[in-house]
Amino acid sequence: MSLDGALRPDGALPAGWESNTWDPGAVVPALRDHLAAYLDAHDDAILPIVSTGAPVLRQVTDPYRGQLGDLLPRFVEAMRTTMYDAPGVGLAATQVGVGLSIAVIEDPGMGADLDTLADARERVPLDYQVIINPAYEAIGSHVRAFYEGCLSVPDLQGVVARPRTVLLRSHDLLGAEHEQEFTGWPARIVQHETDHLGGTLYLDRVETRSITTTDNYGQYWAGDPTPARAAEVLGFPLA
Repeated sequence: MSLDGALRPDGALPAGWESNTWDPGAVVPALRDHLAAYLDAHDDAILPIVSTGAPVLRQVTDPYRGQLGDLLPRFVEAMRTTMYDAPGVGLAATQVGVGLSIAVIEDPGMGADLDTLADARERVPLDYQVIINPAYEAIGSHVRAFYEGCLSVPDLQGVVARPRTVLLRSHDLLGAEHEQEFTGWPARIVQHETDHLGGTLYLDRVETRSITTTDNYGQYWAGDPTPARAAEVLGFPLA
């Protein structure tokens, strides 16, 4: 589901919220109240992003059933604001310390001045979406390898091979179920964020000899459409 915002400008619940299908009996008051206080402490704005080594990043999240009640849109909007500020193209709830299966994604693409890179990476714009309880499966056998980074793994980049096309099953903000097919860079984003919710970081899938600081990535490899030259120079296989 793509919304212009989780909350309306007046701070009210989003249009259609009254018809959400989440289980009202699943609300966990202690969790809801704790998270509400946490959001209050940060003025519903930018939440701290936890880094590698924090246990929450290695925990399998609880499926979302309605535990946050009508706090869900407020939490999602805070995640969206945090993603924009980072800046990033996706953010999982575990990255802000919450062990629920919720993520937000959005990518404006690379811009007209980077057409060659965008074409090679199939990096097309991805509209804002809330994906809840996501699960993906590969479609076909085509795998692509590219450099990836992560907001929870600051200052590093590494090459990860992933399926080019995936089918994503998830719920939207209102609890409706969806199936969507993603190809290219949007598929990479979907896989990266869904992995987070299962306690997996891109470091678990990376070609270790490709790992580089972000500064060195910018100096040596960022201008290449694919990591083929990096693979040759650094000595790692490409899928």
